[in-house]
Amino acid sequence: MDEPSLPQKLVAEALGTAFLVFVGVGAVPATLIVNGDAPFTMADLGMISFAFATIVVATIYALGHISGNHINPAVTVGLAVTGNFPWSRVPAYIGAQVVGAVAGAAAIIGVLGMAASDVGLGVAAYSSETPSIQAFFAEFVGTFILVFTVFGVIHRKASAGFAGVAIGLVVFAAIIPVAPTTGAAINPARTFGPMFVQQLAGGQVSWSQLPVYLGAEFLAGILAAVTYVAISRTRADSAPESPVAAPADSTPQTTSAA
Repeated sequence: MDEPSLPQKLVAEALGTAFLVFVGVGAVPATLIVNGDAPFTMADLGMISFAFATIVVATIYALGHISGNHINPAVTVGLAVTGNFPWSRVPAYIGAQVVGAVAGAAAIIGVLGMAASDVGLGVAAYSSETPSIQAFFAEFVGTFILVFTVFGVIHRKASAGFAGVAIGLVVFAAIIPVAPTTGAAINPARTFGPMFVQQLAGGQVSWSQLPVYLGAEFLAGILAAVTYVAISRTRADSAPESPVAAPADSTPQTTSAA
């Protein structure tokens, strides 16, 4: 009777994703507004990556025990594909994550004003000079590393208590090499939310790039999950569950992603 209800879990997913987008994505327009005409530097990218990492760590410890703190549809689908999350809850979780991403992006404008939209609102996009296949590969690699790490830290043999730190650090690390190509969305909800709000705000949005992002992120989430299960599975994982094992629809409690 100590399990949170599904509505509680969905609110937690929406809030966690909103926090992620507001802090992480919001760090992009905040940096550009403060910089003015100054060139964007590696130090700026480091601060933006750090903003993503810290909010991921915070939400894992604040919300992980409620919903699992997926806050990333690629993680949710990866868990479902490997039997670690019920498919029946996938649409509701992804819906909550998208709502949260939209709310978080709207909050950026609420705090920074229309200047945030004027500098792009942190929308993930790639330049016209970048081939779509390169953008796809960049998002795929970044998301794969992230989801693979998530599966590693929630494994039954993983060191307890370090999931938040490990996932936060991999978010920080993955953004650094991927961001120069695609902005390092590595999260379908984070990709869509700012694009939708930027469109509503009258900004320019390259909707034709959305399938590249979503395709790469979802595919990476699935393949990373399947790959980790394949290399970590032992005979013990195939053994029949004991009578006191957790119910099949229980939510993994230490998962998160950017």
